[in-house]
Amino acid sequence: MPPSALRRTIPLAAALCCGLWIGACAWRGAPAPSLTDAEFRSLIQTLSEPPGTFDISDNLVSNEPHVAENARRVWRRGGVYVGVGPEQNFTYIASVRPVIAYVVDIRRENRSLHFFYKALFELSSDRADFVARLFSRPRPAGLGAGSSAREIFDRFDAVPPSAEQLQWNAATVRRWLLETRRLPLDSTELAWIDRLFTVFHDSGPSIQFWQARDTEPAPSFRRLMTMPDASGFTRSFLATEEDFRFVKDLHLRNLIVPVVGNFAGPTALRRIGDDIRSRGHRLSVFYGSNVGVYLTREQTRAFCRNLAALPAADDAAFIERDGVQKLSAKLRTCGG
Repeated sequence: MPPSALRRTIPLAAALCCGLWIGACAWRGAPAPSLTDAEFRSLIQTLSEPPGTFDISDNLVSNEPHVAENARRVWRRGGVYVGVGPEQNFTYIASVRPVIAYVVDIRRENRSLHFFYKALFELSSDRADFVARLFSRPRPAGLGAGSSAREIFDRFDAVPPSAEQLQWNAATVRRWLLETRRLPLDSTELAWIDRLFTVFHDSGPSIQFWQARDTEPAPSFRRLMTMPDASGFTRSFLATEEDFRFVKDLHLRNLIVPVVGNFAGPTALRRIGDDIRSRGHRLSVFYGSNVGVYLTREQTRAFCRNLAALPAADDAAFIERDGVQKLSAKLRTCGG
């Protein structure tokens, strides 16, 4: 299309945005180019640090009861997302609609968990197919694009797990990761992914974070996917087909990047900041969970320096376990 014809198709508001504030338009909404499999593998290795020690490696499901409300408060911000931990990242990603996302965790097991999820997203045709693969259960008839998350999980409640489907799922995912995506997974990582299949098969949608260390009951996976926010809307990545497909599309384009890294470490967050700059984007949401409670005073200072070094938008948000604040406000009190 000639430039003159293209200009005639752009509404005045969009023309003003792209003409007067082109930088803001770029970080808010411009789609990031897909990463090739080779680029994806290289980026994971380049950004990652050696894994650290953490006393809870079986952190397979979020234990945070306010994910839906937090997601409401960061809705449709665009830009870049950086987070930590397991599946709650997908709910935040579905709400934020970033151009690229990085999930950073000190545990190598968490990176394997995200490879596991990457394969499930890419192989699944829709939400019901994803749930069937995740929990190794046959898909109930009658579920479609218009089904609510609650209806999907209600229907799966009546379906027992299948050992045959478990074996098929595990083999299919292993082939996908090793032969299609060509990820350099060693025997320890592959064994961990096999274990993930067994745990989700055995526990089903009622799977929860290990509660012994919590002061309040942790929500189940089913609850996390179906809980409403304060306005009554379900916000999980399985709330609608649109939300699911957004996350699936980022995975297909290799734009959800799992990184082994320490928030207080010397390189991971710094390298992520450099990668964001090189792509011409800016951080819009940082999800830190409650990682701060596990850091020493000196580690907290290092984390604050790393956080401040990220190329962030003026209105970037910082999500903690129980709420959302501006990143600028977090930095003013960070380490204090």
